[in-house]
Amino acid sequence: MNTLKIILGFGLLASLISCGPSASDKAMAESKLAQDNKIADSVSQTLVSSSAAIENNKDSTRKFIRTAELRFKVKSVIKSTYSIEEIAGRQDGFVTYTNLSSTIDNVTTMPISADSSLETTYYTVTNSISLRVPNTKLDTTLKEISKNIEYLDYRIIKAEDVALQLLSNRLAQNRLSKSEKRLTNAIDNRGKKLKETTTAEYLLAENQERADNASISTLSLNDQVHFSTINLSIYQRQSLKRELIPNDLNIAAYEPGFGKKMLESLMIGWSVLEAIFVFLTKLWGLILIIVVAFLIFKFVERRLKK
Repeated sequence: MNTLKIILGFGLLASLISCGPSASDKAMAESKLAQDNKIADSVSQTLVSSSAAIENNKDSTRKFIRTAELRFKVKSVIKSTYSIEEIAGRQDGFVTYTNLSSTIDNVTTMPISADSSLETTYYTVTNSISLRVPNTKLDTTLKEISKNIEYLDYRIIKAEDVALQLLSNRLAQNRLSKSEKRLTNAIDNRGKKLKETTTAEYLLAENQERADNASISTLSLNDQVHFSTINLSIYQRQSLKRELIPNDLNIAAYEPGFGKKMLESLMIGWSVLEAIFVFLTKLWGLILIIVVAFLIFKFVERRLKK
């Protein structure tokens, strides 16, 4: 009988082993997973890349301000944040803004004992990041960032031609410069006429202010042309945190059961009986006098009846 059980056990074990995946099947599955991951990375790079992010050196008449905006899901927001900041540094760029935060989605509390509850907090970690990278390295930076993408919500890439705006600023500066020279000469030639001089100086100050604004606008546009801006919004799968907390809502759970209440009542009754007994013991002298007086009274009463 024992031999039969052993044979059946070995047979069952062999059938389980034969039904499980073989080493070759596991190797094929791992190879397929690696291939799928490689394809996913390639797809991510294709999705975030665009001709709008690539500078064309052949066309020198165009001046593009290139910006990119992406929102995507990552495995870990913290790890991807460090990775993106390192990518910006490698591409000679820098981080201008980052806002890492956790948003509580839901909190549940479940009593698990008379005095404890399990609190479960569901939360989502997000980060908003702004980067500035050289215009010539925008496409390379986006492809590097795409390695962190689990799921791409959207990507927006813009290339705004500001060549005419730069030309307009330059022409305005030239006009204002010529006007400034003429006003300066007029002030010098009519220095004795206070009213005319005051009006000319006021106009000169306005022209200088407009010239300064045009110069600052040109500097700002050139900065945006040479350094592209990337705005990222990243998030990860909803996480949860469990914590054991006191159960201060379920007051009834703290009340003892019927058996414990009965035992406590018996103990309290015994304590009262002990107290009475101790009290009576303290009055033993008085009790003795009362008993003796009662016996004498009975003895006298019987003698009188005789």
